[in-house]
Amino acid sequence: MKPTTNKLRDFLLQGAMLCALGLPGTNARAEEAVATADKPAVTAIDILLEPDATMIERAEAVNARLRASFPEGYALDAAHRPHISMFQCFVPTADLDKVYAAANKVLANAKVTDLKLKAFKYYYLPSENIGLSGIVVAPTPELIKLQAELIAAVTPFTKKTATAAAFVTTPEHPEIHPALISYVEVFATEHAGKHFLPHVSTGIATKEYLDKMLAEPFKDFTFAPAGAAVYQLGDYGTAAKRLKALDVKP
Repeated sequence: MKPTTNKLRDFLLQGAMLCALGLPGTNARAEEAVATADKPAVTAIDILLEPDATMIERAEAVNARLRASFPEGYALDAAHRPHISMFQCFVPTADLDKVYAAANKVLANAKVTDLKLKAFKYYYLPSENIGLSGIVVAPTPELIKLQAELIAAVTPFTKKTATAAAFVTTPEHPEIHPALISYVEVFATEHAGKHFLPHVSTGIATKEYLDKMLAEPFKDFTFAPAGAAVYQLGDYGTAAKRLKALDVKP
């Protein structure tokens, strides 16, 4: 458990004493206090678009190929959802509901599922001898406009930086690379607007393998977003934990 304030520590001790006495309803109170104490003060989030079956099928096929080449990589699963990041940022955990409301207000006026997007190439971000691979999506005026509106709506609730505690970690991936924290810090200025590179991450492999894959012909395909959500970020910028499904008009 993380360090607590004196007030919360007193509440926990009180809950433990009441539980020992067997008073009704006290287990729930103690569990609620523990859950509150374990929440990070700041959460690293990704406001993202969830792609349709066409993109998911292609991303999973690439992921299987990468894992066959590099078994140490990750699978696209519940903790690594295929997605298009619209805005990654740090938010006080207590303000998450405000973030959801602000994002939903933007999405209420956006026809997200009507967006027609084109995937047109592979790319990867290198890190020493491995790379994080993805499928690049051509930015459209509608997609850039939606991103700008989401950033404008949510930025008032953001914080400049945070520690690794803001991210999801697992026994398999217990560390958060410092470069990821830096990436989230500058997302709104260096990865948005004219710098926006919409993509769907597909996994990890060696740079040697990825260079060969990038040299292969890429057959363009079109797809559409199927929904939107807010996720807590994990290492490699993965969509690790869904916090809230956002309202998207069909």
